[in-house]
Formats: sequence, C-alpha cells, structure tokens
Amino acid sequence: MRRALIRTLLYAAALGLAAQAVLPLLWMLSTSLKPAREVFATPPAFVPAAPTLENFVRLVRDTAFLTYFWNSVAVAGLTVLLTMAVGALGAYSLTRFAFPGRELVAKLILCTYMFAPIMIVIPVYILARRLGIVNTHTALVLSYASFCLPFSLWLLRAFFLSIPIELEEAAHVDGAGRGRAVLYIVLPLALPGLIATSIFTFTLAWNDYIFTRILIASDELKTLPVGVQDLFAAAVVDWGLVMAAGMLITIPALACFMAVQRHLVAGWGTGGLKG
Repeated sequence: MRRALIRTLLYAAALGLAAQAVLPLLWMLSTSLKPAREVFATPPAFVPAAPTLENFVRLVRDTAFLTYFWNSVAVAGLTVLLTMAVGALGAYSLTRFAFPGRELVAKLILCTYMFAPIMIVIPVYILARRLGIVNTHTALVLSYASFCLPFSLWLLRAFFLSIPIELEEAAHVDGAGRGRAVLYIVLPLALPGLIATSIFTFTLAWNDYIFTRILIASDELKTLPVGVQDLFAAAVVDWGLVMAAGMLITIPALACFMAVQRHLVAGWGTGGLKG
C-alpha cells in the first residue's frame, strides 16, 4: 500500500507539471479557433462553440507572417549549421589534442555563457555597425552562433570524451585518415549530443527577440518574435490573430522536439553525466 501510494503521488505530481505546461497551449489553440464574438464572451468557454480557421486565414492574408516565418527558418537553420560546424571542431580539438591549458580553456568557455544576452547586445551592435552588417540576417546568425557556442562546446566536449580514442586508433591502423575516422566513427557515435545541441541552438535562435529588435530595422527582414510583437501595436489587440500566430510559432519547435525526442533525452542525460 505504501509503494502504491508513493507511485500515485508521483503520477499526480507528474500530471500536475504536465497540465501546467499543456493547458496554456490548449487555451491558445482554443482562442485561435474562436470567432471574434467568442473571444471576449462571458463566461469564457474552453471549447469553441463555432470553431473556425478565420484567424489563421487572416494572419496569412493580411499580415507579413509568412515572410517572418521564412526569415526565422533561414536564420535559425543557418545558426544551427554554423554553431554545429564550429562547435564540433572545437569540442573535438579539446578532447583529442593535448596542449597547455586545455582544461582551463574548457572552463573559461563555459564561464562566457554566464553573461546574459542583454549584457552583450550593445557591443554586438557596435561591432556589426563597424562591419557594415547591421540590418542583415548575417548579423543575426553570427550573434546567435557566438552566444550558443560556449554551451555547445561544453556539451559536445562531454560526448567526445565518452567516445574511446581506441576506436579512432583502430581506424588509423586500417588506413583511414583523421578526417574519415571523425566522419565515420566519431560523429555517428556523438549523434545524440549533436542533436541535443542542435535543438538548443535552434530554440534560442527561433525565440530570440532582443537581437532582432536591435539589429534589424527593415520589416521584410524581421523574424517571428518581433513580427508577432508588432501585432500588439494596434489600438485594439486582435487576440484571435495573436493566438493563431502563437500556434504557428509553437508548432515547428514542438515538431522538432517530438521528432528527435529519443536522441534529445539521451543527449542531455549523457551530457549531464559526463560533463
């Protein structure tokens, strides 16, 4: 009985945490499917009486949502590619090449992640202005990559440390060079870590508001967080439209998490144990 009671309490606590995360999403979905007369109805109804896709149609037809969406996809995708390329090479070098101060370098890299984005946004803007890349997606990609790299390096370093170096040495004996050994042995074994790091980088780039607001001025270059925020600039906020935009922002990130859930859990778990 005691074991059953403890299990029941654990399930109840897990259900409560799940409800805390899921209920806001369900309410957002419900509001996005309500016609305007139901959004402010009293008392509010959780299930729309007359569900409609009108809010989604107006969002695509009357706003620049699709432009913001593709901008976010491009910026987040390029950020992931750049971060993973540099992060994987850096993490590999920290685990396979011996040089003085290697452990100190690894710890200093993680320390740089302690700085909040708001503390570096002004220096980033000044640097981007001197390079002449303000109001370009290049500035966003470089900013996101520089902010994601410290944590990515630390997480990937833990994965490369968990891969026995003897596997590479065996490949070298069989005639494979370092490049082929990394490509066909190390990277496949580090796949959970690569996926976990990619999701972390993608989420940060997808949801960022501060850097886009500071670095981007042209409406056609804005990403989703800034573009959707501009919907609140109207005298009367169209909550049905805002909730529809929120759903379409959430779906890509949620789909990525669901697609790589197994690798993601393995990646974060191993990174926490080995780091």
